[in-house]
Amino acid sequence: MKAARVVVLSVAIGAGGIAAMLAGRSEKPPEVKPEVVQVDTVDVLIAKGDIPMGTALSAADMQWQSWPATAASGNFIRRNNRPQAVEDLNGLIARVPFIAGEPIREAKLVNAKGSGFMAAILPTGMRAVSTQISPENGAGGFILPNDRVDVILTRRDANADKAGAAESRTSETVLTNIRILAIDQNVEEKNGQKVVVGKTATLELSPSQAETLVLSQQVGSLSLALRSVTDASKTNEPAAEESSGKKNTVNVIRFGVSTQSTPK
Repeated sequence: MKAARVVVLSVAIGAGGIAAMLAGRSEKPPEVKPEVVQVDTVDVLIAKGDIPMGTALSAADMQWQSWPATAASGNFIRRNNRPQAVEDLNGLIARVPFIAGEPIREAKLVNAKGSGFMAAILPTGMRAVSTQISPENGAGGFILPNDRVDVILTRRDANADKAGAAESRTSETVLTNIRILAIDQNVEEKNGQKVVVGKTATLELSPSQAETLVLSQQVGSLSLALRSVTDASKTNEPAAEESSGKKNTVNVIRFGVSTQSTPK
């Protein structure tokens, strides 16, 4: 009897241990709550939607948006500093386009104060000068506002009027990296338009560049050479490449069929 009791007791103890082990496995591990990191934010004035260049701002174009304080530039308009900014900026004109969600910066706005649109978007010290273009001398019509171009002058050699002289024409780049303000009356790409074929291009020029363009219009024909977008940041190039002394001259023999191109 004693041996039987020992066996029964051993079986009971073993079954209890197994039950306890199974019960321990079935318990869910304690939940670990994720640590919440507090980020300091400030309210920044942003564009509610896309704002095209030349648009007069209204309250419907702007809204306050929470922004990480560490990422808020000093140029951003903060609500704690200027709570009346929406009212203050109402009516100002966008000198450059804004995209939806972009912080509003006053450096990109201008107060027209009764001036015309073009005068309002011109940077300080710059001039707007127009020149006639066609698909043939305007990169086939693929030039859009805000593109940058080189202006090439082609003129007839005065010596070509002499009897028996060969007709000679020279071409040279007189202005480089010039911003296109408008094509005809179009100042931006609208309605998915990819090409603007116009008759007049308005260029953004310094006073000395404006004089060069006006003089060039009188002495020959002008063509616009479209530059790559990667060249847009190269704004320190000389206004004219004539200082290098290189011009392309094309001599056409009268009543002949052959042409000859020789650099001077």
